[in-house]
Amino acid sequence: MTAAPPTNRIGLTLNDYKGAPSTLCDGCGHDAITAQIIKAFYELGTEPHMVAKLSGIGCSSKTPAYFLNRSHGFNSVHGRMPSVATGVSMANHTLTMIGVSGDGDTASIGLGQFCHLVRRNVPMIYIIENNGVYGLTKGQFSATADLGSKAKSGVMNELPPIDLCGLAIELGCSFVGRSFAGDPKQLVALLKAAGSHQGTAVIDVISPCVTFNNHEGSTKSYKYAKEMETPLHELGYVPFFEQISVDYEPGSVQEVEMHDGSKIRLKKTDRDYDPTDEINAIVTIKKAHANKEFLTGLLYINENKEDFTTIMNVGDAALATLPESITRPPKSALDEIMAELM
Repeated sequence: MTAAPPTNRIGLTLNDYKGAPSTLCDGCGHDAITAQIIKAFYELGTEPHMVAKLSGIGCSSKTPAYFLNRSHGFNSVHGRMPSVATGVSMANHTLTMIGVSGDGDTASIGLGQFCHLVRRNVPMIYIIENNGVYGLTKGQFSATADLGSKAKSGVMNELPPIDLCGLAIELGCSFVGRSFAGDPKQLVALLKAAGSHQGTAVIDVISPCVTFNNHEGSTKSYKYAKEMETPLHELGYVPFFEQISVDYEPGSVQEVEMHDGSKIRLKKTDRDYDPTDEINAIVTIKKAHANKEFLTGLLYINENKEDFTTIMNVGDAALATLPESITRPPKSALDEIMAELM
């Protein structure tokens, strides 16, 4: 007799968080990210039907079809996902929002939209699947391609890159992280933390394009990323379903039992990095650029910043659920306004 698959805290299996089979290239880094999104939402115990998935255009923007098939979804036009996300947040703030974008969708045509989403602190997980090229249009450099990076065609990139993590911090983003598609442990921890954050959580994930940007000379290849990655800290995340307290010395390892009976091992890093220090985060990113490294981990967090729905005084009930008698003023109210204008 086959044993029943394990379930999470709300009784769902890992398969309940999956989507359609991927149509991306075999070995694509985006598929690795999809797998970690599925795992993170499963471990958080999020109700799939209470999630809204959003995307723009590009290889990355196809990926929401591959996870959480019971959730709501909207595939917008190129670079315009942040506007749709802002509207969703206003209409129903009870939904957990996850947006998946690419370096072209975010850093080029959608850059202005991205900036305003971040400065408003719209509550959502915003994942950038960053491969430095336009995979759907045969591998041209994107705005995140590093200066001097070599294309598959042999062309060298002569323009400086946009660092979306540095930009997000400058704009006041309240949660900024970076990871690598080939580091599932770190990425799951970041995704779980982002899913519990009240505000915009930007995660830039280096995701090599196996077709157009995984060759010698590329700074977004698997080989380069593994060699040049600089993790800031050992990451772990314990959701606040119930309070779990641990107390152990720096550099030591502590085993902790989770709510579902499973156990995790926590290692406290000796590295002196404070992700709440905004100025230090920006300086650290700049130094990494100078050393041709890319930092991974939680780069910056500010848990005290109000999110957009709080600033806009959105009530407890979702606006989309309110009856017309509340959302539509009566004729008498319009007559009163018109009378004041006469």
